[in-house]
Amino acid sequence: MAKATPTRPLRILGIDPGSVVCGFGVIDVNGTSNQLVEYGVIELKRRTDSFPQRLNEVFLRLRAVIERTQPDVCALETVFHGKNVLTIVRLAHARGAAMLACMQNGLEPVEYTPMQVKRSVTGRGAASKEQVRHMVQAILGITEDHRYLDATDALAVALCHALHGGAPPPIKTKAQRKGKRAAWAEFIEQHPEKIR
Repeated sequence: MAKATPTRPLRILGIDPGSVVCGFGVIDVNGTSNQLVEYGVIELKRRTDSFPQRLNEVFLRLRAVIERTQPDVCALETVFHGKNVLTIVRLAHARGAAMLACMQNGLEPVEYTPMQVKRSVTGRGAASKEQVRHMVQAILGITEDHRYLDATDALAVALCHALHGGAPPPIKTKAQRKGKRAAWAEFIEQHPEKIR
């Protein structure tokens, strides 16, 4: 992975994949400074384009973004758990098209869970899309309101990668998520000889 230098910032492409709307955002990072390069969405026609055509469009248009902006690294959101299996399968296909666009340009995407992205930008893993948009706009000095939240979600993915220095943060264990009480209960369970 390329590194930022005093004369050259690290350029990160963040992708919020989707089979109807796919968000992308590019930022330059130099130390603690984050600068917006470009962001937007790839809006696909659900009614007129077949699903394979939409996947092809995601691939081609992301490839054009990569060729135009020349990022050093790419980050994207992992598939979330959902009730609608068809939606998850279609999202997985869109992620595959996005990954292929990155890989064909020599970029191996780093993946982050939606919770990791939200926590990195807002401090809360359960933040709403609107809260994420507000924080992304504040961090990057964006004044206009973009029509799609997918664009600011993609920038949030890029900011998440910038914050973690190129490696996804470890996913916390159940005990870590529940806090000290759960950690203490786990300790007792693992070390019964310590209890009198």
